[in-house]
Amino acid sequence: MFTGIVSGVGQITEKLDLNESVKLRITCPNFGTDDIKVGDSISVSGACLTVISKNLSGFSVDVSIETLNQTTIGEKIEGGFVNLEKSMKVDDRFGGHLVTGHVDDKAKVIKKKDLSEYVLFQIQPPLELMKYIAKKGSVCIDGVSLTVNATYESFFELLLIPHTLEVTTLRYLEESNSVNLEIDLIARYLEKLASGRVQ
Repeated sequence: MFTGIVSGVGQITEKLDLNESVKLRITCPNFGTDDIKVGDSISVSGACLTVISKNLSGFSVDVSIETLNQTTIGEKIEGGFVNLEKSMKVDDRFGGHLVTGHVDDKAKVIKKKDLSEYVLFQIQPPLELMKYIAKKGSVCIDGVSLTVNATYESFFELLLIPHTLEVTTLRYLEESNSVNLEIDLIARYLEKLASGRVQ
């Protein structure tokens, strides 16, 4: 489980295409790997991946074919950057929202506009996911917990402050780029409870 509060940005220094998976080597000297063990879960731009090896400068992960199909991880190239978060501990501060690291689908940036104090992003998810996204609710974009500013029939808006852009890879996003989207877990449970009452 994660919180969507990115604790570091890593760089993909090696991408090895295997038969039905991809191996990534991620260098992250400022992320801190001392407390990472082989087998630990790391959120890599929103996707929960398992550490298969590590050293002081970074770690490696295997990415399954399912994750490659469901996320933007397969589109990453050597030299590209990813958001990183270690799995949360029981006694950690809880600054974002509950994030599983199971990406629901890819969404598209359809508009980016610089405002005086914010950068506005319009994000278009698969239409069937819009029912889970509410104004002032939470979404996870590329591993970052964000608050929805407004919703429309087929897209939603985010207002990102300079600090969020500075400490994450979201600063690199441009129109037509794809992002990893995880909807709020609570919205899933509420739908299930509501459907149970109807039955």
